[in-house]
Amino acid sequence: MTAEKKIDIQKTIYDNAKSHFLGNFPDSLPIEQAYVHIGMYLGWVIDNQLYSEYFEDEAEMQIFRFSRREISCTILSEIWDGYLGYELFNKTGNMFTYYYYGGGLYRNDYDEVLVQKLPSIYHVKDSWDNYQSIVNRIDMRFQDWKKLVGQQ
Repeated sequence: MTAEKKIDIQKTIYDNAKSHFLGNFPDSLPIEQAYVHIGMYLGWVIDNQLYSEYFEDEAEMQIFRFSRREISCTILSEIWDGYLGYELFNKTGNMFTYYYYGGGLYRNDYDEVLVQKLPSIYHVKDSWDNYQSIVNRIDMRFQDWKKLVGQQ
């Protein structure tokens, strides 16, 4: 993807927890586990200030509390009903999310870094250690993407 290529990302919904717990979600797990992978990505977006003015206006306290590590990734995601859509991100955040999350690379990285030998993505524990592990990978992908699109 080049920087000149136009992407129509309006109305894009990248993920929604409901589609997980109404799908192949294991009955043996608490429903909150459907929010973990979404919350970890949203947390990374907050830590990198790639969120929109709308999100900042609507979630100012949650952004602050997450930044202070007072709320977990799961709680962050639950506040937004497990929704991950275009209006939560600024332009750069949307372009990267479209490429990385929408393109399936996040899921691949999540599986490789955190799921490994667990039965499913829903078995990953919401912990700050796990968050940091996936953040390291997302950071690497973000830097690679910025080079790809010429945003040094």
